[in-house]
Amino acid sequence: MLRRKLGVVLALVFVTPLLVVMMISEPDLSGEQMLVQRMAELRERLHHAEMINQERRKDVLILSQRFNVLARSGENVTSRSGKLSQETRELLANLSHSVDLHLPSVYSYLPHLLHAPDATSPAFKLSKGRHSATMVLGVPTVKRQVQSYLMTTLHNLIDSMTPADMNECLIVVFVAEWDIDYVLQIASQIERRFPEHLDSGLLEVISPPMSFYPNMEKLRQTLGDPMERVRWRTKQNLDFAFLMMYAQPKGTFYVQLEDDIQTKKGYITTMKKFALQKTAEKKDWFVLDFCQLGFIGKMFKCVQLPYLVQFFVMFYNDKPVDWLLDYLIQTKICNLDKDTKHCKKAKENVWVHYKPSLFQHIGTHSSLKGKVQKLKDKQFGKVQLYFPHNNPPAQVETDIKPYKTFTLQRAYRGETYFWGLLPQQGDVLVFNFDPPVAASGYLFKSGNVEHPSDKLYNTTVEVLPLKQQSWIYEKYKVTDDKFVIVGAFDDMGVAEGTLDSALGDVIALRLHVHAESDNWAILSEIFIKTVDTR
Repeated sequence: MLRRKLGVVLALVFVTPLLVVMMISEPDLSGEQMLVQRMAELRERLHHAEMINQERRKDVLILSQRFNVLARSGENVTSRSGKLSQETRELLANLSHSVDLHLPSVYSYLPHLLHAPDATSPAFKLSKGRHSATMVLGVPTVKRQVQSYLMTTLHNLIDSMTPADMNECLIVVFVAEWDIDYVLQIASQIERRFPEHLDSGLLEVISPPMSFYPNMEKLRQTLGDPMERVRWRTKQNLDFAFLMMYAQPKGTFYVQLEDDIQTKKGYITTMKKFALQKTAEKKDWFVLDFCQLGFIGKMFKCVQLPYLVQFFVMFYNDKPVDWLLDYLIQTKICNLDKDTKHCKKAKENVWVHYKPSLFQHIGTHSSLKGKVQKLKDKQFGKVQLYFPHNNPPAQVETDIKPYKTFTLQRAYRGETYFWGLLPQQGDVLVFNFDPPVAASGYLFKSGNVEHPSDKLYNTTVEVLPLKQQSWIYEKYKVTDDKFVIVGAFDDMGVAEGTLDSALGDVIALRLHVHAESDNWAILSEIFIKTVDTR
């Protein structure tokens, strides 16, 4: 009776929020389509509730087994009087029973975990505890030698969501490093750049304990790979397993991503709609594939993640993670009595590809030392590397030497982005307006998705007013050549602000570099905002 009530309660917990969403979502669908989609979503939510119920039943079973051990071993489980109460004896009699079968678990394949009681809990966790999400996005990240794409990736994932998406999604950033100082550094960056999304529960940050992993120096050499690569792919297998185990109870669908990708506007809605469509069609899918590369953009039902985790921990030392996914599907679907053509067709029924792709790989330098990869998903289309604007007429000049044809003149006209070689202290990028303009604001973005580290650092934004007024010197810092400092680039490589209308028309605007840079510099967006003075 207790288990039955638990199942009913869990079902209500998952279904009630769904009914609210049903009344306010998808206004563009016909009545029949909306009903079909709602029924499909309800079915998936109920499957998830059943999974949670199964987990609780397993917990009850484990507790009953422990009670049984205590009762049989004569441990001192007593009441205050020093004897077992009649009620306790009856409880033990009802719950305790012998178990002759011992099923395999994660401890069977990672026996070292038996000696590390905290190995299955995150070593670090920054979370508001969001659960019952429609979609959990797993973003594993590791320390890269050349440059990190993580912040660019997170900005793109969040900016491409609608407010409704943000309310029903969860992004788990998995910092797969054992160096706690590095983990704290990444967490601090995320706290500084995404405070509202951490507060809302959209973003979480976790890291694994080193004790979760076996001795990486005692792995078997497999596939003829050098041991450095064996260790790298073995750790990736276990990283994914840990992340999936953490994410499983938190949502209905799980999507595996990477830390160096870009996506398209509305990708959450597109993925959700496609998944529910397949459910409504009664397609017994195992993976929905939204990217043709590696393990990027692979969606699973959270209730089926244990199949993947089991496979990963069984064969973590044997093959790369994307190969293991393929072999798991083959094991489930392919018939040894049939040819490869039959197997391929059978796989297409459970491994469903969505076109065009929703994710693109943008990283060049792999987390494996020395590995350079320029893989691109041709079905994604072009990644936007610059953002053109209709700027006022101006003559532009700079001390920074451009790379090939990526000149400041072309960037200002919106034809490409500016890409300059190693800015030095004192370098400037100047926009001389002809005629002077009533500028109301500005926006400059440095770096782009393919070169996120090529930003302008320690750089101020300065304007030269047509009329020099005494009050300006009291309110602003002014350079020796009469330029008024009105802003600066932040640590994201962005400078944005409004201009005081009292400054009047401006003759010029310039970006002034105050320190030598270790990187080249890209300006991917140049926008001089003006007001109508007529």
